[in-house]
Formats: sequence, C-alpha cells, structure tokens
Amino acid sequence: MDTRRLQFLLELSRHGSMRAVADVLGTTTSTVSQQIATLAKETGAPLLEPDGRRVRLTPGGRRLAEHAVTILAAVEAARAALDPGAEPAGTVRVAGFATAVRRSVLPAATALAAHHPRVELRISEYEPAEALTALLADDIDLALTYDYDLAPASTDPAITVSPLWTARWSLAVPAPDAAGVRSGDTVAVFEAFRDHDWIVNSRNTADEDVVRRLASMARFTPRVTHRADSLELVEDLITTGPAPAVGLLPAGRAVKAGVALLPLTGPEVRQRAFACTRRGREVWPPLALVLGLLAR
Repeated sequence: MDTRRLQFLLELSRHGSMRAVADVLGTTTSTVSQQIATLAKETGAPLLEPDGRRVRLTPGGRRLAEHAVTILAAVEAARAALDPGAEPAGTVRVAGFATAVRRSVLPAATALAAHHPRVELRISEYEPAEALTALLADDIDLALTYDYDLAPASTDPAITVSPLWTARWSLAVPAPDAAGVRSGDTVAVFEAFRDHDWIVNSRNTADEDVVRRLASMARFTPRVTHRADSLELVEDLITTGPAPAVGLLPAGRAVKAGVALLPLTGPEVRQRAFACTRRGREVWPPLALVLGLLAR
C-alpha cells in the first residue's frame, strides 16, 4: 500500500466531496478518484459507495481513514527522526474553551508566526464535550478541555490527555450579600447562599456538577435558574438579574462593581485544563511542536 494515497482518503473523510479534496490538495477531481480507486485495489476492499449523485466512504473506508490518521502521523515522525533538523510544516486544527484559547493558544500562535511560520493554526471556540466529539470525528487535531478536581471527567481510551494548568475558582455573589459571610470554608459559603438562585454553564455540565456536589455537602439542592456560557454574562446576571443569584467565577478575576468573589478553600475548587489528542497522533511534528508550546 502506498501510504501517500491515504491522504486522499483521509481528506475525503474530512471534507465529504472529491471537489473539496482536490481543492485542499491542489489537484484535480480525476486524480483524487484515481488515487482512491488504486488504494481500494491495494487494500482489496471497497472504500466508496454511491450516495445519490455523489459517493461516500463505506464502513471499511471510514475505518481505514481512522487508521490513516495514526499511519500518516507515524510516517511524519519517522521522517523527522531521520532528519531532526527539518522544519515542521502543516496545519493544526485546534478547538477549545475561550479561556484556554486566550491563555495558551494565542501565545503559541504568536510564537509559531515568529519562529515556525510553516505551521499554521486554525482555531475554533468549543466547549469540552463539543471539542472531544470533533476530535474523535477527526474534524480537529487538538482539543483543549477542562474539568474540576471535585468532579473529574472521564475520557475515551482513544484519546491521549496531557495536563496544562490549574486555576482556583471562587463563588461570585452580589456584593451587598457578601457582608458577614465567613470566607474560606466552602461548605459554609454555599450554605449562606442556599436560598439564592444559581447560575451554571449553558454548554458544559462541569460547573453544575461542582455546584451540585458542594451544595449536597451543605445539605441543600441549588435552585438553578440561569445558564450562561459567558463569564461577563454571569456577572450581569448577578448584579441585574430578576432575583439575587450566585455562580462560580475564576479567583482573582477583575469583576464589575456590585459583584464580590468569596474564596473557596475548604475544599478548594480548582479548574484543570488539558490538551487532548487522538492516541498516536501526538508524534506528528507540527502537533508535537504546538503541544510543546502549550506546555510552557
């Protein structure tokens, strides 16, 4: 099997049409069709089937495309090992939550532009579940996700997970309601706001899992009335919502007037960020370079 033909199959699995593959690879649709037909003969299995006026991958074709990710990454890694001075080149597709993009990805993009211009980043803002789904579908190469130490997330065994950083979080409350609340004892802080409305994330369950776990320790069920993905909107809901509301925000955040952050130290609430790749893909030189920059 000529591994170079796997690239045609992989791009077809990603883009869905011969024309799109031809545009990406800078060739013709006839060449794409010929290369995949030859690959089918080499493997002895049908890789395409009719889909109306178009074609789609057969189940066998999809499985081979999944293997192609690891195979092509291993080939790239072998070439790099034979020529360690070679400059990495390629497009790395990254998806992650907004804080990780700002904190980790944008500095890496600046470093790449300055020192490794042949590696390009394509960045999308996704919540963890969305990013992991895209990663397993091979729509992206790198997913930046998070969980909390009090509510650790499970991960598919096909994914390699690397820790990036941790950050402490606090309970954000209306400033007038913060007076007299004993800070630090997390359960006591939650108990003080048992009758307030609660705000959780609208696109990820990690925040709500932590809120409900700590509320359970304080022996109450939080009344979740608002769901917001934007931290700025959480602040607005706290200060101008229809009823007093509280929610989790990063410790040390510069909040707007009318919002107070109460420390949570017993137990602490720590957000943990991770870099996730498909297992075996992390050796691909452009991706390995990006992972190294993120780990700094």
